[in-house]
Amino acid sequence: MPNLDINNTFKRTSNTYRLVIMNDDTYDEVAAIRFSRNSVYIGVSICFILLVGLTIGLIAFTPLKYYIPGYGSKESRTTLQLLKIKTDSLEQSMHDKDIYLESLKKVLNTNTPQQLDTVPLQIRDGIKITD
Repeated sequence: MPNLDINNTFKRTSNTYRLVIMNDDTYDEVAAIRFSRNSVYIGVSICFILLVGLTIGLIAFTPLKYYIPGYGSKESRTTLQLLKIKTDSLEQSMHDKDIYLESLKKVLNTNTPQQLDTVPLQIRDGIKITD
């Protein structure tokens, strides 16, 4: 790999170039532009920064932001939270009713309930607890 001279590289960035636009039929010079590599780099960088800034400004200050997934108005977020709370409470109440109906079916289908007491007594080794 050839060694690059740093001074030579920096000198090349400041060399000036000329872009000439000519009429092909008459060979008249229509336009001529002088530039260097530094000016081209700076121009491209400024254009990039301006495009990014305009895009961000367009999205931030216009209604286009509502088309971004996950972004919505404050009202829609609050209604969504209220709906989530309501569905959670409805699911819990349905689960409780299902448990109640299952226990009611067990009582109606059998003559005696499976568990006579709601709180089972703990019996230690050799000691009997009587009611």
